[in-house]
Amino acid sequence: MTDLPSHVEIHEEGPREGFQIEPGPIPSSDKIRLIEALSETGLHHIQACSFVNTRLVPGWADAEAVVAGFKAKPGVEYTGLFFNGNGLDRALAFKDKLTIHGGISLTASEGFTRKNLNRSPSENIEAMTKHSAVQQAKGVPVTRVGVMAAFGCNYQGDIPPAQVIKTLEDGLAIAAETGATITLFSLADTMGWATPARIERVIGAVRNRWPDIDLSLHLHDTRGMAVANAHAGLKMGVTRYDSTVGGLGGCPFAGQPKAAGNICTEELVLLCEEMGIETGVDLDALIEVGRLAEEIVGHQLPSELIHAGSLAAFRRKAA
Repeated sequence: MTDLPSHVEIHEEGPREGFQIEPGPIPSSDKIRLIEALSETGLHHIQACSFVNTRLVPGWADAEAVVAGFKAKPGVEYTGLFFNGNGLDRALAFKDKLTIHGGISLTASEGFTRKNLNRSPSENIEAMTKHSAVQQAKGVPVTRVGVMAAFGCNYQGDIPPAQVIKTLEDGLAIAAETGATITLFSLADTMGWATPARIERVIGAVRNRWPDIDLSLHLHDTRGMAVANAHAGLKMGVTRYDSTVGGLGGCPFAGQPKAAGNICTEELVLLCEEMGIETGVDLDALIEVGRLAEEIVGHQLPSELIHAGSLAAFRRKAA
């Protein structure tokens, strides 16, 4: 355990992650409404859309219309997800509004690599090597290695820390070959296998190997452990977390159609507040946006806070 961080950086992925899995169709106007509402909560990072294959992810066939349509708030960084050159070109068309981050995306599970990308691990390394070179050739610095299924996989089972280390080494080898400088490792619990003990083991192993590279966590609440896992990450000093308002989303290729989505942003903010960790987010405003998200998708979302309300609100009433 290290000292608790004084502040955490929350990357809101509700629009992108949520609308990729909703049966929909969700009108572009509602997607824009959610993005603009999130912009008013104090969040500084919002992943607004996904520039991916529209046949595989039809929920983001309107990515261009949504990005063109929302009003950007000064001081908020908006990003879009992409995995190949075509997606990058689509994102770069909006470089006046979106911040384009370059990265190398790998998977610690061979089974999920094949299911998610229809590639073998070696084929994915080859594809990511080309993608890293393309990103930099187009003026997008590659600074991140992301590892999906870093804590376990529905298709392959437990993922040992040594496999995560091996996958990160593959990412760093790609970076070295293409002249990229990596400053961040993103570890994703894509299918909800993480527990606090697994978080501690994997982060401990990665930190022992690369003590100077920052870490971020992308947590799913598939088995109801996301807040506990975030707590474990905070105790180990992790300062960056991906989350989704209301618990929107989930991975469409995880093999669990009814699984919960990511850690709820409002529950992560409440956890941090109660631990004395600053987020910069107005929790009550965020809860209202969670209620808006539930209205837009037309069904109950996993978040308990959008129904129960914040502790601060009840403390004010009690006073």
